Amino acid sequence: MTHSDPAGRYRGFHGDLLLVDGLIKRVIVDGERPHADSVVDVSGLWLVPGFVQTHTHLVQALFRGMADDLALLDWLRLRIWPLEAAHDEESTYWSARLGITEMLLGGTTGILDMASVRHTDSVFKAAGEAGIRAHIGKAMMDRPNEAGLSESTESSVRSSCELRDRWHRKGLLRYAFAPRFVPSCTESLLRQTVHEARSAGCLIHSHASENKDEVELVESLTSMSNVEYLDRVGMTGPDVVLAHCIHLSDAEAALLGQTATNVAHCPGSNLKLASGIATTPALMANGVNLTLGADGAPCNNRMDMFAEMRLAALIQKPIHGAPVPKAEDILDLATINGARALGTNGGDILPGQTADIVALDPSLPHSLGGGPAAGSLVYGMTPANVRHVWVNGDAVVVDRQVAAWDWSETLAGCRSSLERIRKRAKL
Repeated sequence: MTHSDPAGRYRGFHGDLLLVDGLIKRVIVDGERPHADSVVDVSGLWLVPGFVQTHTHLVQALFRGMADDLALLDWLRLRIWPLEAAHDEESTYWSARLGITEMLLGGTTGILDMASVRHTDSVFKAAGEAGIRAHIGKAMMDRPNEAGLSESTESSVRSSCELRDRWHRKGLLRYAFAPRFVPSCTESLLRQTVHEARSAGCLIHSHASENKDEVELVESLTSMSNVEYLDRVGMTGPDVVLAHCIHLSDAEAALLGQTATNVAHCPGSNLKLASGIATTPALMANGVNLTLGADGAPCNNRMDMFAEMRLAALIQKPIHGAPVPKAEDILDLATINGARALGTNGGDILPGQTADIVALDPSLPHSLGGGPAAGSLVYGMTPANVRHVWVNGDAVVVDRQVAAWDWSETLAGCRSSLERIRKRAKL
């Protein structure tokens, strides 16, 4: 299924795809099948672009269900920061492996991930093994917090640059500089981060204007609105992805559009933390490249792109009317907009694009119907519909099984790690 038909909307066709060297070489409609070294029969399945999640926290996957029913700042101070501080190198690896397993099985082929202050190499290790397309960065925090999960400005910048030098452009892996959010970072850290990221062509990833208390805290620290302050220190632009952006003034929304800053919309997390509902139609009207992410497991509690698409569509309709947004627009957020934010040559089924592809079974009881494909994907399907997944032309999910590793081994590693984390965090 491609969205690049003359009308610019999603269109289905019967045909074949020829994949060569990680790219879609040919899209063959009603033509003779070319010779290929191997053939995968996907008869009866829908082939769609892989989903791109532009805001995730793989280090938090093990914490699912351990921080329920809390607002953002209490959620961080009382649960997430103490839990992240309790991680070790091995537990971080198993947490990342758990999260990647869930996302691959749900059709996610690319991610932008914020790790914690320590053990980011373990996240890269898991992502590399799985074959997912991943931009990953350590969380940068140089303002002290209750959990002791911070470091000096010099140490934060130095260790981030060392990670960049180790991992950036290693296969499908990329480094992304990830200052956590303004209340955790000094202006010096933010300005140095911008310089180091842009000197190496890395993305910059942070949280912004997620919660009213956070917005008020930023104003007390900077005497400016959140987005205006980020713009002042250089943290806006097409190489910046800001998660959430719920509580914005009209001027801030316009500024994001003017600077071509990407926004990661996380509706499941925003609802569960009672943070609010982002005014996504206004952001889109301002020309913002709006994308989707599930955020972390303990604030969602899923990392499921189907759930995020459905929520992103439904929560706007009581406010703006049933036609807003359209299913096709939401599917763009999950595919081509996400690929654009990450600088990936993908997000569509077209010759020359990266072969990040998901095969969906539309014939399950919860999704079988006769309507347009985009509506079925956004409103009806779930990860259960995902049969196969390819990243860069390589099969990473085959018949609903992750190719890189065994689930029983992942389960054992996660259980053992969770026991250690609970004891250290005293939770």
